[in-house]
Amino acid sequence: MTNFTESTSPTCELAVNYRSIPVKYRYQFSMNFSPHIQQPDDRNRELASLRRRLSRLSEAGRRINESLDLDTVLQEVVDGARALTDSRYGVITTLDPSHRPLDFVTSGLSDAERRDLEDFLPEGLLVYRYLSALKEPLRVDDYQSHVASLGLPDFCSVPIGPFLAVAVRHGGRDVGNFYVAREPDGREFSQEDEEVLIMFAAQAALVIANARQRREERRALAHLETLVDTSPVGVVVFDAITGAPVSFNREARRLVDALKDPGQSPEQLLEAITVRREDGREFSLDQIPLAQLLAHAETVRAEEIVLRVPDGRSVSTLVNATPIQGGDGEVTSFVATLQDLSPLEDLERLRADFLAAVSHELRTPLTSISGAAATLLAQGAALDPAESRQFHPIIAQQAEGMRTLLSDLLDATRLRTGTLPVSPEPSEPAPLLEEARSTFLASGWSGSVTLDPEPDLPWVMADRRRILQVLDNLLSNAARHSPRGSAIRLGAAHEEGLVSVSVSDQGRGLEPELLSRLFHGFSRRDADGMGEPESMESGLGLSISKGIVEAHGGRIRAESDGPGLGSRFIFTLPVVEGVPGASVPRNGPAGFSGEEESILVVDADPLTVRHVRELLAGAGYRALIAGDGEEALRLLAAHRPRLALLDLLPGGDGIGLMARVRNALRRQPALVSAEPVGPFTLGDLRIDYARRRVSLVGETVALTATEYDLLFELSVNAGRALTFDDLLERVWGPRHARDKRSVRAYVKRLRRKLDDDALNPRYIFAENRVGYRMAEPETPEHDGE
Repeated sequence: MTNFTESTSPTCELAVNYRSIPVKYRYQFSMNFSPHIQQPDDRNRELASLRRRLSRLSEAGRRINESLDLDTVLQEVVDGARALTDSRYGVITTLDPSHRPLDFVTSGLSDAERRDLEDFLPEGLLVYRYLSALKEPLRVDDYQSHVASLGLPDFCSVPIGPFLAVAVRHGGRDVGNFYVAREPDGREFSQEDEEVLIMFAAQAALVIANARQRREERRALAHLETLVDTSPVGVVVFDAITGAPVSFNREARRLVDALKDPGQSPEQLLEAITVRREDGREFSLDQIPLAQLLAHAETVRAEEIVLRVPDGRSVSTLVNATPIQGGDGEVTSFVATLQDLSPLEDLERLRADFLAAVSHELRTPLTSISGAAATLLAQGAALDPAESRQFHPIIAQQAEGMRTLLSDLLDATRLRTGTLPVSPEPSEPAPLLEEARSTFLASGWSGSVTLDPEPDLPWVMADRRRILQVLDNLLSNAARHSPRGSAIRLGAAHEEGLVSVSVSDQGRGLEPELLSRLFHGFSRRDADGMGEPESMESGLGLSISKGIVEAHGGRIRAESDGPGLGSRFIFTLPVVEGVPGASVPRNGPAGFSGEEESILVVDADPLTVRHVRELLAGAGYRALIAGDGEEALRLLAAHRPRLALLDLLPGGDGIGLMARVRNALRRQPALVSAEPVGPFTLGDLRIDYARRRVSLVGETVALTATEYDLLFELSVNAGRALTFDDLLERVWGPRHARDKRSVRAYVKRLRRKLDDDALNPRYIFAENRVGYRMAEPETPEHDGE
C-alpha cells in the first residue's frame, strides 16, 4: 500500500506543510485520500477533489503569510478557516502563556451579531473554558443540544447547528482555538473538514507566533527608541564607512542646535567643528575626515571633549564612544553619547559663589567680635564699667547672627538630603501668627506689624517651630527690603482645603522675571539691580522656607505689582479635616490648643527675650513675647498663659531659670480628663464607661487594659483627631518613648477585635500624618439598668 506522503503524493508540488499535521492524523489523512482501493473514475474524482482542497489550503497558507501585523494575520486566519470548511461563521480566540484569552476575532458575523456575541461573552465563560480545555477536536451536529447536554449555558444569540472546534498549537503550547459553525439546517462537518482545519491550524499557529513575536519586537524597539530619544544624554550614531551621522536623539539635537548656524546642516556643522580632547590634542574634522577617525574603532570612556565652532561658541561634553561591529567583524557604525557639562560648570560657579558668600558673611561678625574682644582685653582695666558693657551686646548680637547663619546652612543641607525634621500637628493659625509677630517685634523692628487674619480660621497641620521659622524668615525679608519704620501686614485666609498665610510689605517690590527665582537658593544676584548684593541670610531663608512649606504639603509663592510697589509672600498649609477651630475647647486635648503650656515673657530687651524664648522652646513650652505692659495685658486676655515672667534681669543661667519655671508650674493643679457621663453608642459598638465594658452587637469584646484606655481616649474625644503624641501621653504616660509604632500596633488590634476594616472603617479613622479620629457617637442613651 502506498501512503500519501510528500515523496509520493501526486500533489507534492503544492505548498502544504505536511509535517505540521499531527502524527496521529497523518495515516488517517493518507487513507482517506489514498486512490488504490477505488475505481478509476472514483479515484480521479477523489484526486481532483484532493487537489482542489490542497490548492485552497495552499492559497490560504500563502495569504496568511503575506503580513506580519498581528491583527491582519488573525483576521486572515479566521477568514481562511471559514472558507476552507465552507462555514457560515468563524471565530478564533488566542491565549496568553497563562491560558487567559487575548484576542477574539470573528468572520461571517454581521455587526449586530458580533455585538450580541460580545455582550453575552461574560455569561459564556463556562462554555469558553470547556471548549479551550479540549485536548481533541470537537465535531458535533447540533451545538445547542451539545452544550445543553453538558449543563452549560447557551449564551450565543446566533443560531448554530453543526459545529467544529480545533486547537491551535505551536511548539507544544496552546496558542488558541478555531471555532467554525453552520446554520441549523446546514450540512454536517465531515472528517475531511476536520483534517483540513487541523492542517490549517498548524500553519496558522506558526504565523500567529511569528506575528506576535514581531509585535513584541516592535514594541520593545519603540520603547527603546523612546528611552533613547528622551534621554538627558545626547546619543549620535555615525556610519563607519561614510562618517555621516545616521541619527540624533533629542538632547544631541539640542547640543548641535547650540552650535549650528541658521540653515546649516549637521554634515556642514561637522566640517566646521574643532575638537579638543582631554589630553590637549586639537583637530578639525575637515582636516581629518570623520570616517578615518571612526575606522580606528577606538573606544572612548568618559572623556571631556570641547566642541568649538569658528565664531567662538563651544560646548563642553563628557563623551563615551563605542564601535558597533557586524557579523564579519567589520565596524559598521559608531555610537557616541554626549553629556552636556554646562550645568556642572554652572554648579561649580555657584559653589564658588556660595563659599565666597559664606566667607563674607562670617568675616563681618567675626571682625566685630574680634575687635570688641581685643578692646576689652587690651583696655579693660582702663575702661569705665558702663563703657565696657557696651561691647557685650556687640559680641552677643554678632555671635547670634553667626549662630543663625550656621543654623540656616545646616537646614539647607538637610533640605537637600531630605532629612530636615518636620512633624506637623493640628494647630490653630491665629496664635502662630501672634507669636511670630511678638517674636519679630522683640528683635528690634522699628516699624509696625499688623495682624489681619480672617475670623474662625480652621485648624491646620503645622510643625509650630518650623512654621514660626518660615514666618520669621518672611518678616525679616520684608523688613530688609522695606523703608525703616514702615508697616508690614501679616494675614491669613481660608481657601478650599487650605489656609493661606501672607506677609505683605511696602518695600521696593520686584520685577516679574525675578519672582520665579526667589526660592531657588542663594545666588550672587543684586537685591535691587543697583549693585547691592543680596545677603546670605535672605538667600538661604527663602529657600529654607520653601522646603519647610512643601514638607507640610503646602506651596509658597511671591507676588509684586512691580518695582516700588511692595511685595507679598504667600504660603499655604493643609486644613485638618473635621476639626474646625470654633468647635475645639480651650482646655482641649494636648496637642490641639496647647494654651495650658504657654508662658508669657515680658521684657523690653530683645536679646534677653530671645534667649529666654529659646530656653522655653527647648524645654517644650510655648513663649508669648510682650515688649510692654499694654501688649502683655492683651496677650493675657487672648491666650490665658499658665505663667508670666516679668522684667527679666540680665545674667544668670538657663538652668536656674528653668528650675524656677518648673517649680511654679508644679504648684498649679494638673489637668485631668473628666469622666464622661452615660454610655457611648456608635452603630453596633457600645462602651459602658462606668463598668469599663465594651460590646459589639450585644456581645462583650474582651480588651486588655491598654486597648481599653486607647479606645476610651478616642471615644471621649470622638470627632477630633488625636495626634500620636496625644495618645502616647494619655495612654502610655509622659515617660513613654515617642514611638508611633505602639499606637499603630494597638489600633490594628482594636480594629481587629471591633471588626473594623482599615480600608473602609466604621469606628476608627486614620488622619494622614496626624494620628487617629473616632467617628462621632449617636445621641447618648440612658442606661436603664
